[in-house]
Amino acid sequence: MAKDNKTPQKKPRFSAWWIYGLIAVLLIGFQFIGGEGLSTTKKTTTSELQEYLRNGDIQKIIIITNTNQAKVYLTEEALQKDVHKDVSEKPLFPTTSTLPQYVLDYGDLQLFQSDISEIKKENSLDTIVEFDKESNVFMELLLTILPFVLIIGIWIYLMRRMSGGAGGGAGGQIFNIGKSKAKLFDEKTDTRTSFQDVAGLEGAKEEVEEIVEFLKHPDKYTSLGGKIPKGALLVGPPGTGKTLLAKAVAGEAKVPFFSLSGSDFVEMFVGVGASRVRDLFKQAKDKSPSIIFIDEIDAIGRARGKNNITGSNDERENTLNQLLTEMDGFGTNTNVIVLAATNRADVLDKALMRAGRFDRQIYVDLPDIRERKEIFEVHLRPIKTSETLDLDFLARQTPGFSGADIANVCNEAALIAARKEKKAVNKQDFLDAVDRIVGGLEKKNKIITPEEKRTIAYHEAGHATVSWMLEHAAPLVKVTIVPRGQSLGSAWYLPEERLIVRPEQMQDEMCATLGGRAAEKVIFNKISTGALSDLEKVTKQARAMVTIYGMNDEIGNLTYYDSSGQNEYGFTKPYSEQTAQKIDEEISKIVEEQYHRAIAVLNEHKDKLTELAERLLEKEVIFKEDLEKIFGRRPFEKQFDQKGQEIPSDTLTPEETTEENK
Repeated sequence: MAKDNKTPQKKPRFSAWWIYGLIAVLLIGFQFIGGEGLSTTKKTTTSELQEYLRNGDIQKIIIITNTNQAKVYLTEEALQKDVHKDVSEKPLFPTTSTLPQYVLDYGDLQLFQSDISEIKKENSLDTIVEFDKESNVFMELLLTILPFVLIIGIWIYLMRRMSGGAGGGAGGQIFNIGKSKAKLFDEKTDTRTSFQDVAGLEGAKEEVEEIVEFLKHPDKYTSLGGKIPKGALLVGPPGTGKTLLAKAVAGEAKVPFFSLSGSDFVEMFVGVGASRVRDLFKQAKDKSPSIIFIDEIDAIGRARGKNNITGSNDERENTLNQLLTEMDGFGTNTNVIVLAATNRADVLDKALMRAGRFDRQIYVDLPDIRERKEIFEVHLRPIKTSETLDLDFLARQTPGFSGADIANVCNEAALIAARKEKKAVNKQDFLDAVDRIVGGLEKKNKIITPEEKRTIAYHEAGHATVSWMLEHAAPLVKVTIVPRGQSLGSAWYLPEERLIVRPEQMQDEMCATLGGRAAEKVIFNKISTGALSDLEKVTKQARAMVTIYGMNDEIGNLTYYDSSGQNEYGFTKPYSEQTAQKIDEEISKIVEEQYHRAIAVLNEHKDKLTELAERLLEKEVIFKEDLEKIFGRRPFEKQFDQKGQEIPSDTLTPEETTEENK
């Protein structure tokens, strides 16, 4: 016997709105039927009424004084006449009351009454004339009940909204304000991110993959006496992929995954945060084994005791205390793992960071050149690129870029190519995208006087000249005097990815940064405000050398840097006034020394500086090859491949670009 493969049709769900609609239809129907809407009553005029009255056809006239309307009832003989055959038929619906044959609207009551009386007197008629007032019971009842109905309806609506809707979900409404706002992810429908979508981050992926593996196969670890880790904290700069890694865990783990932000615990009502923490862990424990992910945990995890000047009850501290208790308190939640992400681990409470709560702290750093290539491969999948696109080249041009920055570069390159009506995204589009993201939007129509343009050209040529002549300065890529973003001109460099920096390297970078102002002094014997960003940068570098890295002979091997962040809001300095004065003097000495060094370099190569500036005024944008024609090749130029091996300079193309000397 063949099976019936037809799926049964789902019946429509019952709704209370059906009853409301039926009641409304019945009320309208009763009003329509109960009135004269379906009767044979016709409207007439005053002249026709007077004619009917003279002919003796009218038996009774009822004058409704409050509506200025008159109802006309005909005699039995008149109903037999052809002229009244339209009103002589019986109504469609039977009714208990006698319906009039005609109705009319009159104007002035006294005039209407005197006309009827005169016609009755002239024709000796016994027509009955009555006066009455008419009221609509339905409308009066509706107007009486309607305000109460509206009040009750609004009250029911507000109660349903405050209880989180018809479903009674957590919602965040007033009656469920203590419920958790965590979203429960279903790996089949809610998220499709997997570890394959996370490029780079090999160490971090290995850590979280082990957590997922523990949830899938716990016997593999518990058989040796191991315990499931309580939590893992993902720490790193913004845009490095912490939240993406958590999404991959949600996609890979075949267990319930609760996701929420640290700010979801914060509310204006006292005790709400702690209540939401309790409810979150209760839900997770009911569905264990499970994973809880708290993004931006620093919103509730800041160190306690800070800035509590009033001594009042701190809602954030109560929330943190409850979180600490739930993670490793007297009643332990078994098989519930907490993942958290933050880029400010220095402000977190020490009790939250201890082993037994967050057993693992996974640092998600900025990607290196190999990882940047893998990230480009992921983000270039949906983009139509030219076949000649070199990913190694793109990875070299984006030092210091995070994963989010690379995703933005790929998207911006696609938009630039589409703007130029290209069929595929090529190398130049990516270079333009990097320029756009790092430097800002190009502003060719900005009004600049010839004198200002000349000053900008010599300023940027000064940067290029000094950096070209110093060994440890970053290799120059291009120089432009086209305004971009907030800058009037810029020199673009490709800095080395160093893990440690020596004093001579910092000094060369500072000297190259001051080359712009030094060029203005050498050529015009004047200085301008155009060196603001340069001065800000070198001042920070000099201060770091003196107060952080201990690179100053006068101050010695001391640092005043607090990596724990405990003194972030302190009102006192960690050194005396005499030391502060000495620090200021040493900072000024370092900056001035590099400034005079830049002037000396430019005075030595003043003719080449002038030639470079004139070429820059002519072309507006010059590249590395232009500097090679003027200065020759740099004798100490070095380039390294992905493995860290030095590449001979004669194998490099002069147009490999771009990163600004930030």
